[in-house]
Amino acid sequence: METSGIRREHLRLVAVLGTLTAFAPLSIDMYLPAFPRIAAHFHASDGAVQATLAAFLIGMAMGQSVLGPLSDRTGRLPPLVFGIGIFVLASVFAALAPNIESLIVARFLQALGGCTGIVTSRAMVRDLFNERESAQVYSLLMLVMGVAPILAPLLGSFLIIRFDWPMIFWLLAGFGTLCLALVTFGLGETLPREKRHAGGVAHVLRAYVALMGDRAFLAFTLANACISASMFAYITGSPFVFIEIHGFTPSQFAMTFGSIAATFILMAQVNAYLLRTLSGRLILKIAMTVHLCAALALVAVVIFLPTHALPLMALLFLLVPTLGFIGSNAIAAAMSRAGANVGAAAALTGVIQFAMAGASGAAVGALNNGTAMPMALVIAGLSITASLVRLAAR
Repeated sequence: METSGIRREHLRLVAVLGTLTAFAPLSIDMYLPAFPRIAAHFHASDGAVQATLAAFLIGMAMGQSVLGPLSDRTGRLPPLVFGIGIFVLASVFAALAPNIESLIVARFLQALGGCTGIVTSRAMVRDLFNERESAQVYSLLMLVMGVAPILAPLLGSFLIIRFDWPMIFWLLAGFGTLCLALVTFGLGETLPREKRHAGGVAHVLRAYVALMGDRAFLAFTLANACISASMFAYITGSPFVFIEIHGFTPSQFAMTFGSIAATFILMAQVNAYLLRTLSGRLILKIAMTVHLCAALALVAVVIFLPTHALPLMALLFLLVPTLGFIGSNAIAAAMSRAGANVGAAAALTGVIQFAMAGASGAAVGALNNGTAMPMALVIAGLSITASLVRLAAR
């Protein structure tokens, strides 16, 4: 395959895999506007409703750790079809949930099924493409990962106004059914039988131990997880920072948030273009350096110009788009170290990424002191950590 670009016959595959990566952002962002309605419907506390999100994140991590290695044994399609089926049934269960406890269980099951879309997509890309080509494909997949968080809350708000919150989960069930059809008719198996292993739990454990002992794999995986977690810290802290501290109206914040997200999507596509002539490792190094400088400058702005929104916005417009360069190249570099354990590697990168994302959001909330400092410090700390662990890849 030519390294200058992805062959035309793979575009359909990329389109299907891109759709599969939308399980997580759609399942998370679409129902966030429904939190007050859900709490009122079940007469539940805010903490109980927030537990539905925590259950989803836990399910995403646990599911990937099992289904990723399983796909190394059975092939990619069987766990994917099974997982999507679980997602559809769990979405129906969530729409019909009689109480908040049932909704928490449904969200956990949703995540167990939906995580197959993410882990299988990463594994299939590595099955078919080399490191540079994989980075190009991951950049294209980021189109969905970037667009979904922008559109999903708007769609969720529309559904709540017109139909009420259960319609969100009916729509997710429909989305899962669509994905099942796409997988069945538009996606072939990418792992030949001769490349599958016949081992059981012991083999899976050995695969994880081998990957955790690979310094380069772990370094690239942690670097990607840290930078992704910094994005989650921004998502968690930005509504409070812009609306409460700087007095933005909800519509002004939405425009700002959407504009910053749009630059992230754009840079992911610029990254795919640059990979035609530049090394992914070089792009990664430059982008992480820019991210680190912007993160440290963000802390300085919060300290010395705490009431000025413009410098803050300017740095975020510099900081967030670097993820379009970092995520795809770091994942591609990590997956290039997988060897025969592609499914396990895809699972491990996902588990660590989701775990750190959840921890970063919790840290921003726990450190909340009425200023933008918690968000800035968490972002800077994660950027410093990412730069340090990337050096270990040498």
